[in-house]
Amino acid sequence: MLVNLGDSVGVLRGVGPKKIQALNKLGVNTIEDLLTFYPFRYNDIAVKNLEEINSQEKVTLKGIVASEPILVRFGRKKSRLNFKLLINHDVIGVTFFNQPWISKQVTTGQELAVYGKYDALRQSLSGIKIISRKTNDFVGVYRSSEDIKESVVKQLVKQAYEEYNSYIRDVVPESIRIKYHLENRKQMIHDMHFPSTKKEADLARRSAIFDEFFSFEAGLQLLKRDNHKNMGLRIKYNNEKLKEFIKGLPFELTKAQKRVVNEICADMLSPNHMNRLLQGDVGSGKTIIAAIAMYATVTAGLQAVLMAPTEILAQQHAEKLANLFEQYGISVALMTSSSLSRVKVKRELLKHLKNGDIDIVIGTHAVIQDNIEFHNLGLAITDEQHRFGVNQRRILRKKGVNPEILAMTATPIPRTLAITTYGEMDVSIIDELPKGRQPVKTSWVKKKQVKNVFEFVKRQLELGTQAYIISPLVEESELLDLQNAEEVFEKAKEYFGSEKVALLHGKMDANEKEQAMQAFKNKEVSILVSTTVIEVGVDVPNATVMIILDADRFGLAQLHQLRGRVGRGSKESYCILVADPKSEYGKERMKIMTETNDGFLISQKDLELRGPGEVLGKKQSGLPEFKVGDPVVNLNILQVAQEEAHNVVFSPNFETREENFELIKYLNRQFAQEEIID
Repeated sequence: MLVNLGDSVGVLRGVGPKKIQALNKLGVNTIEDLLTFYPFRYNDIAVKNLEEINSQEKVTLKGIVASEPILVRFGRKKSRLNFKLLINHDVIGVTFFNQPWISKQVTTGQELAVYGKYDALRQSLSGIKIISRKTNDFVGVYRSSEDIKESVVKQLVKQAYEEYNSYIRDVVPESIRIKYHLENRKQMIHDMHFPSTKKEADLARRSAIFDEFFSFEAGLQLLKRDNHKNMGLRIKYNNEKLKEFIKGLPFELTKAQKRVVNEICADMLSPNHMNRLLQGDVGSGKTIIAAIAMYATVTAGLQAVLMAPTEILAQQHAEKLANLFEQYGISVALMTSSSLSRVKVKRELLKHLKNGDIDIVIGTHAVIQDNIEFHNLGLAITDEQHRFGVNQRRILRKKGVNPEILAMTATPIPRTLAITTYGEMDVSIIDELPKGRQPVKTSWVKKKQVKNVFEFVKRQLELGTQAYIISPLVEESELLDLQNAEEVFEKAKEYFGSEKVALLHGKMDANEKEQAMQAFKNKEVSILVSTTVIEVGVDVPNATVMIILDADRFGLAQLHQLRGRVGRGSKESYCILVADPKSEYGKERMKIMTETNDGFLISQKDLELRGPGEVLGKKQSGLPEFKVGDPVVNLNILQVAQEEAHNVVFSPNFETREENFELIKYLNRQFAQEEIID
């Protein structure tokens, strides 16, 4: 029988169906999973002297048992075992709770080593376990569960290593291991589980982090390389027409925008498939880049689609682009659940789309319905990429025949997430704001100062500007969000006058939302009270004040997105955060917002403070769950691993170099088991 690391853990002695199920719940299915099921920390159980330890420290003390052990039971399951331990000239009281069997291991006059928590004031040790002389001084602590004890996990890891260590192969090529002084994989796995010293454990951990990052990044780089090999559409756009279109825009593109346009156009003309991520801070001008790419696509006789996360944003894009393209005879259609609700309208729209009468479609997830057929789709764009689930993005890519892909996000992605979540994509960054755009002045006030804030807003409205008031966020409760918004709406009407205030929230139907937004855009109302439905894309240049109530309930990246709804014109704009954070952590977050307008810096801070799942949403983030490496804490290793993986995979003789064979086998196994990316 062929033996390999892909064998089920069920092949190990003593592992029956119940243990298999318990291990599976811990994410352990194969021998390889078990070998890389590393300790999450280590206990140093080397014997210490009383002079070198601190109170409340977990330590191992060794001495002579100086009294008979006394066992007292409290009911059936509770007990206390007491005895004295003589260490040189000091007598230490030792207590074990609920471990009555230990009394059989303790005899007066014997030498004994006990691991536990030391209390200097009482000169006592709260015992955890008796230490055997055969035990290493540095011991790993493993995750376990109600279904499987840690001691069983340890025993199975030991058994797996003894039986399978000869089958462990190096994934990281030898030349890279030598370059960065890394252990080979067999030694690394041994020292992760059975280190003799902290130094051994630290080296093994550093090697394991690199091993994990490198193998993941190599998978992404292989996808990227193969994607480049795939024949793209080679969109042969009309360059003269494109130049005239750009020249006819009512403003000049920034240097950053020009650079990004050139990158996208080069991709379109290339025989390789385009898979590009366009990053830009709020207000940096991504939409016009998308418009240029769509115009180029249409001049080549192909169709383009842009998928936005909300109906409000889709309607806004459709309105802007229809006006922009009207003089060029380009047809733009809006496709949302609302616009497709009438059967006759839907039938006509789908017919014109299929026969090629419609050049550009702007829509929500409605564009990925099964019955939506394009005549000749050349370019598929997703706006606010991270707001779509994996399956939604995949379906859009399958519309048409291998369309070019452009993903856009106004949520600046920290380097950590760019490397892991979008590592297979080419990245373009707009790192410059359009001329005349002023940074938003942000301040933080306490709730008791709300009246002063409203007075400030009133003075700003007298200057002819407008304001947003964002109601508090209640996590996972649209109903409470709505109640909050309505309460704020009533207070705003009371203070500013009912004729000056409109309300916008997610429970409204599309027509009601559109009416509220149009009233605000047309200056029929001065204040828009809203939930976070206006977080992305809403563009009202005359709005100069953003008030965010209970701002400490929002993530930093979300606060930055909300703040981006003002400062979109040439007038000085303000964002006022109203919050009474209780913790230093909460206060720090408010301070960060007042100190910088740099979205990339803010998103990095948000990532560090809250973690990737909270920043992008656990299901949306796409961030893999690494076993030992932390992409935020170990960013430097991650960056080096990505660079080395790229160099290896893109080398001309990647498949034929012997030192890459095990990496290729590993990647083939991974691709067979799961899709690394969407």
